[in-house]
Amino acid sequence: MMEELYDMIFKRKSVRKFDEELLVSEEELEEIKQKVESLIPLDKDIRVTFRIVKRTETTSKRGEYCLLMYSEQKVHYLLNAGYMLEQMDLYLASLDIGSCWYALAKTTELRYDGLDYVIMMAFGKSRPEDFRKDLSKCNRKDSKTIWKGEFDPGIADVVRYAPSACNTQPWRVVSDNHCIKVYRSTLVKSFMPVNKLPYYNSIDMGIFLCFLEIALRHSNYAFDRILTKEQNPNNENIEIAAYNINTVLGAAT
Repeated sequence: MMEELYDMIFKRKSVRKFDEELLVSEEELEEIKQKVESLIPLDKDIRVTFRIVKRTETTSKRGEYCLLMYSEQKVHYLLNAGYMLEQMDLYLASLDIGSCWYALAKTTELRYDGLDYVIMMAFGKSRPEDFRKDLSKCNRKDSKTIWKGEFDPGIADVVRYAPSACNTQPWRVVSDNHCIKVYRSTLVKSFMPVNKLPYYNSIDMGIFLCFLEIALRHSNYAFDRILTKEQNPNNENIEIAAYNINTVLGAAT
């Protein structure tokens, strides 16, 4: 269940420096492989596959291994990639295995099992001090900047810690008590080339939806999710999804 990853939201951190003396054990690697097989998709109709390879089989300069994701190029496939791989990001933190989304690294295998390469996540065994201890030191926009409207302020505060490409934080939310609408801002600024931002920020939005759903479920909100059809890419805010909040099932556990 995704909500079991909730505590890892406060622990995970993009780890960019790894001690090469620390190695992922065979047992841990087997656990990771099993977890990959049980990742929950955002859209079950998009065919995906994953490969775990040694870092040296890619251009990655970080980690011991890289988790490569391949997918059909259907509507929402980038959202789906972010949603699924963020589950791995949080799960790896639970094993004291650091990870880092690696947009700029490449693999020679750009097609695998009839699917296109999307992105990779570098990972390797880490020390407890490599993970986040104090969220106040995390560089994120405040909740009032990203979330407009009335809703549980605890949810709004938690989801803003989602990772994003170059920390662009493209998510914007508008809500009332019964509906949450999630948008991707096209006005974010980054040193990343402008033509690459829509690609990586779409993956980021999938990461955000993963955080949002984990937080909602942790607080026992029941909801229906509707993914929005493709919209004009020139809009300042592109609607991504709407969540109709049905009930509050009880106090958070």
